[in-house]
Amino acid sequence: MTMSTRDHQRLEAEMWRALDSVNDPELDESVTSMGFVERAVVDGQGNIQVDFRLPTYWCSPNFAFLMLDDLRRALGGLSWSPAFSIELHDHMFAEEVNEGLAAGKPFEDIFGELAGDQGLDELRATFAMKAYKRRQEAVLRGLRLEGFTDEEIVGMDVGTLDAVPLGDSEASSQKPRYRSALLSRWAELDPSDPAFPTWEGQSIPADGLNDYLSELRRLRVNMEFSGALCRGLKSARYKEMEMVDGEPTLVDFILDRVPPRQPCETLGAGSGR
Repeated sequence: MTMSTRDHQRLEAEMWRALDSVNDPELDESVTSMGFVERAVVDGQGNIQVDFRLPTYWCSPNFAFLMLDDLRRALGGLSWSPAFSIELHDHMFAEEVNEGLAAGKPFEDIFGELAGDQGLDELRATFAMKAYKRRQEAVLRGLRLEGFTDEEIVGMDVGTLDAVPLGDSEASSQKPRYRSALLSRWAELDPSDPAFPTWEGQSIPADGLNDYLSELRRLRVNMEFSGALCRGLKSARYKEMEMVDGEPTLVDFILDRVPPRQPCETLGAGSGR
């Protein structure tokens, strides 16, 4: 198979869109934005090689398998049906996972007794719930910033939400992702259906929106901290040092590179203050 430069670029762009669609299930962030995809190439025959690394050697094998299995599904859906190889590096179960994935084995067959009693479907459902709530919170906060009252927000239907532009960047980026999560949760969704049911399908009372948002905020903060920790651990492990706006990053704290704060000097009597 010989392809032109334009065709190669088109295939690479499609491949990266597929990779971008795969999330770290615990963080609800793309594995590409997290830096877990070390390398992804389309060769001259259209075959794909993906190299994957996680923040630590001991990252949970079920989390690793979920991401790699989702990568396998994403690449399997590409328009030209390429042959592809996904390889996990620098992980305590890399050999088992790589061999199992190449053979198309499920998680339970790869790890046997180590898989435990919790199936991956149950784990996926837990992560889907967290992603749903995190995305929903961003959209709810965005609507408040747009000036909608709590009564208008909790009474909004899906069709109205679709038509509302959101100026806040986080809310704007999360709106289509929330819409996708909403449709995944409620497959028979109609434009006249409520836009903001809880995960359990209950309505949010207007006078309870503050408490509900507080609950969602705690979940978001926990996920954001976990994401920052993962980035920091990966950067520290592979010596990817960064400074943001001149301030120490999580990497600097992990490596103990941040000097202790100097105690404030006592102002002398003649300081005039």
